[in-house]
Amino acid sequence: MKRLFNLFILLCTVSLTAQQTITLQECYDLVTTNYPIAKQSQLIQQQNDLDQIVISKGKLPQLDFSAQATYQSDVISVPIPNSGIEPLNKDQYRATLSVNQLIYNGGIINASSQFKAAQLKTQLKQVEVSLFQLKQKINQLYFSIVLLQEKHQLLSDKQTQLQTQLNEVKSGIANGIILPSSDNVLEAELLKIAQQFSEINSGKLSHIENLSSLTGTLLNKETFFIIPLTQTTINAEINRPELDLFQLKKEEINLSQLLIGKQNLPKLVGFATGGYGNPGLNMLDNSFQTYYTVGMKLNWNVFDWNMNKIQKESLAINKDLVETELETFKLNTNIERNNYQKEIKKTSDLIKIDDDIIALRKTVLNASESQLRNGVITTSAYITELTNLNEAENSLATHKIQFELAKANYNITAGN
Repeated sequence: MKRLFNLFILLCTVSLTAQQTITLQECYDLVTTNYPIAKQSQLIQQQNDLDQIVISKGKLPQLDFSAQATYQSDVISVPIPNSGIEPLNKDQYRATLSVNQLIYNGGIINASSQFKAAQLKTQLKQVEVSLFQLKQKINQLYFSIVLLQEKHQLLSDKQTQLQTQLNEVKSGIANGIILPSSDNVLEAELLKIAQQFSEINSGKLSHIENLSSLTGTLLNKETFFIIPLTQTTINAEINRPELDLFQLKKEEINLSQLLIGKQNLPKLVGFATGGYGNPGLNMLDNSFQTYYTVGMKLNWNVFDWNMNKIQKESLAINKDLVETELETFKLNTNIERNNYQKEIKKTSDLIKIDDDIIALRKTVLNASESQLRNGVITTSAYITELTNLNEAENSLATHKIQFELAKANYNITAGN
């Protein structure tokens, strides 16, 4: 007997261990890793690395090769008789290789690199914000599943209780204590429970499939969803990633203004050109020659019709727009937090009342069970009291899940 008992305990342990369980936090982590948009972070980083390489190439020497052949209708000639200077050929040829080296451009390359780095931070933060906002959807699906899970358990308890009473009623009918056909009412109620199981399982499976799609992991109807006991810090400061995003957008605008300000600064370039052609640099030598030139070139756009200034003013307006978006976000977030805070208080009060109602309903049901066994009341009257208790327990389960959902939503809204 002892061996059989130990074997039973072992089998139960293996069964519980094999059952897949999942928590709300695990769902948060899974959606952050597996949701398709999460892959954008790596792609954005790769793209930025390539852009930075392109920008840095601006400091390297630039090579330019060109070749041309022309035929001219007229050429330069020396109007001196018997000078011995032959006129140039009307067909001319030239091939050159030029090297240009940037010496100074007002720091525009470094400014461009800083601007790209700021863009990278903004884009990565935008991905983080998008993933963070999915937590609200996770909350709705997860707690909907947990609620159906709880209702399934309560319905199972009701089914067990009805089956027990059905057995006692059949025994009472056989002994002539209870009226015949009283068991039919209980059997009909059991069939009704079977229908309710079907509805619960269907709704739960639908939510599980949606949650599986969001988290990118395989979940099924056998998965047990652990009820989270969420801790909240009421009236804590908002710590949402959106706040960082707004700040990064403003920093990006500042660097864009800096970049625009450097576009009109002087640019100094050193150059060297080597060539081969007919004629060369000596226009009086009518033959193929090699030649070269070296020098420096300064370019300065002294007046741009205030385009630079206008662009900066436009960016300043963008910064003001970001600031208004930030204020709007804070306002809406505080409104949401206040609503969830009220929901937490309301459901907490309802739970206390549910506990009192259930205590009274259990007392009434216990009396009804005794009366049913003695044939004092009908099975319909007993089912009414059992249903009242089940509804009260469902109400308590619903309010408890709503309480935890409100706390979870509050935390997400506050960024805790």
